[in-house]
Amino acid sequence: MGRTKKGDPVSGWVCLDKPYDMGSTDAVSKIRRLFNAQKAGHAGTLDPLASGILPIALGEATKTVPYLMEADKVYRFRIKWGQTTNTYDAEGAVTATSDVRPDEVAIVKVLPAYVGDIEQVPPAFSAIKVDGKRAYDLARDGIEVELEARTVRVFDLRLEAIISADEAEFILHCGKGTYVRSLARDICLDLGACGHVSFLRRERVGAFDLTNTKTLENLLEMVHRAASLEALLAVETALDDIPALPVTEDEAFRLKRGQALTLLPRQVEWLKSAFEIRHQAGRKEHLRTVQARHEGEVQALCELRAGQLWPTRILNP
Repeated sequence: MGRTKKGDPVSGWVCLDKPYDMGSTDAVSKIRRLFNAQKAGHAGTLDPLASGILPIALGEATKTVPYLMEADKVYRFRIKWGQTTNTYDAEGAVTATSDVRPDEVAIVKVLPAYVGDIEQVPPAFSAIKVDGKRAYDLARDGIEVELEARTVRVFDLRLEAIISADEAEFILHCGKGTYVRSLARDICLDLGACGHVSFLRRERVGAFDLTNTKTLENLLEMVHRAASLEALLAVETALDDIPALPVTEDEAFRLKRGQALTLLPRQVEWLKSAFEIRHQAGRKEHLRTVQARHEGEVQALCELRAGQLWPTRILNP
């Protein structure tokens, strides 16, 4: 006999406004308990010292997590001048100090160098694995960690406000794998100043933005009045830039049985055009992925191969 799954078969996304000083894993656990969900996961770690959007997948939505991981993100962050820390944020130990306080003109002048495809060295205090161990675990043990530079894409970076002589606020629109702390470190080096990230808030991940967030307090209140399901966003919310192809009920049935569909030439050409748009936007993964939808609901995630649509992930809406 198969083992009975604990919890309810709840499916959908929760766009959590993660509070400051809470880890992403802890946030997922809390949401899973609130919804008594069988499965849960998140799309992109958000540091404990950061707040903002943490998309949490429940049930069938967990199958779409890999597609949201590569989505664009928007961050609001502040650099506090005067002290550099070993983590490049307020949590770390101070490693250097400086009296340099960059003005608006100096800050604006260096920002264009960080827009486009740039090379960035991740911070030693990060979740990247080195010889099977997390870099932050090695760094905390006093082991020197040297991470290789990687190419990341920055769509926009602008100075939002001078908060005070000691602090400036920025807005960043970036692609997958961009580290705000590394960006702040490099900006400080360019300006000849010491500094660290004093505030970090994620304001958008793909189609998830501040207009559809829920705080833990919101969710608790909804659970108490038996309205928690109203907080759930559709499974396909994570797939907003994946081309969607309508299929008939019979075609959906065949896909769910693992059978491929032969497409019309015009359907193939349309999909190829959609793939090119995603490629130009900097997408490097899932470039031939297609949503097969019936009556507005995703039935399967498929891959286009030689004019045929092959199912790779079956969803049960």
